[in-house]
Amino acid sequence: MTSKERLLLALNREKPDRLPASLHQWQGYHLDTFMGGITDLEAFKAVGLDAQIQYFEEMAQFWLVDADFTRFNNKNWKDIPTVISNNPDKRLVHHTVETPEGNLTYKTAGDRKTTWINEYIIKNDEDIHLIDKYMPVPTLSLDPIKKRYDEVGDDGILRGFVWGDQAGCWQHAACMFDITELIIATFEKPDWVHELLKILMRKKLQFIESMKGAKFDLVETGGGSSSSTLISPDLHREFCLPYDREMHDALHAVGQKITYHTCGGTFGIEDMIVDNHCDASETMAPPSVGGNQEPWVFKEKIGNRIALIGGIDQFNILTEGPEEKIRTKVHELFEKVGYEGGFICSASDHFFETPVKYLKAFAEAAKECRY
Repeated sequence: MTSKERLLLALNREKPDRLPASLHQWQGYHLDTFMGGITDLEAFKAVGLDAQIQYFEEMAQFWLVDADFTRFNNKNWKDIPTVISNNPDKRLVHHTVETPEGNLTYKTAGDRKTTWINEYIIKNDEDIHLIDKYMPVPTLSLDPIKKRYDEVGDDGILRGFVWGDQAGCWQHAACMFDITELIIATFEKPDWVHELLKILMRKKLQFIESMKGAKFDLVETGGGSSSSTLISPDLHREFCLPYDREMHDALHAVGQKITYHTCGGTFGIEDMIVDNHCDASETMAPPSVGGNQEPWVFKEKIGNRIALIGGIDQFNILTEGPEEKIRTKVHELFEKVGYEGGFICSASDHFFETPVKYLKAFAEAAKECRY
């Protein structure tokens, strides 16, 4: 069975030949530092894992180290970055966004591993009207996706996103407005929060229209800001669930399969994850790496209603090792989570310092777990 067949069977909640084993994303830092600068697809092959290849073009994720903030500029929305520091270990950029009715500002910082926000673009309630009126939404180009899909071939699956700093509306809003202030706003001015979410929803639906025919095997939505490690189930129900469901229904309408990302914070929102109409839930991060319930406890509540992806602590297990500890954890996840299929055993999220020998040990352990 090929890696593509194995992963797709698991996403369809079926049993492949053996436990699929993969990684959420392969970071450029790890590829350059530990893998000799090879590509993510080459790295998956080198260590023997089933490939999940992420397609980032036209998705506008700010956190990418090489993100081009000016790429989607037009006459009404001009993001003008001023580089304060180009030190790769301490990057700092101040941004001014020019629109016909006023300017917006924000600040980003970063290192060789990632980028983060130092100052948010929304500073006043009325700023969202400039975002609504002028923030551009790209149209997805299908030919480059098809080319990348063909390059991946039988070695794995190609994954995409919904446009925006984060794919989910609430999570995207949390990249524009300080999350603590956003949570407070849900109590003090909920109508304003919903207005912002609806603005982002309209833009995402516009982007999704261009995803019809895109050769993605899986599209990632959500984001960690919707997890119950950050917001309550009640807030999730009001400010995440209806927008997630609308987005997922639109994605299904253009033929896409969906995985909903919560970074492991799933306690109390299990049924809402199913109810948002996703096809899979990730990343099932265990408590040892910031989740709020063990993957098998989540599995007991979810059953086989959706597929599951994740479960491996990428730091305390996959990076620290040793090999036998990794093997034991993989077998435990197979027996407690993957016993009826529908499970892709994967690192819960990004890793940066993981030894190559431990990635190979992960792959070998999964090969022992046969249905």
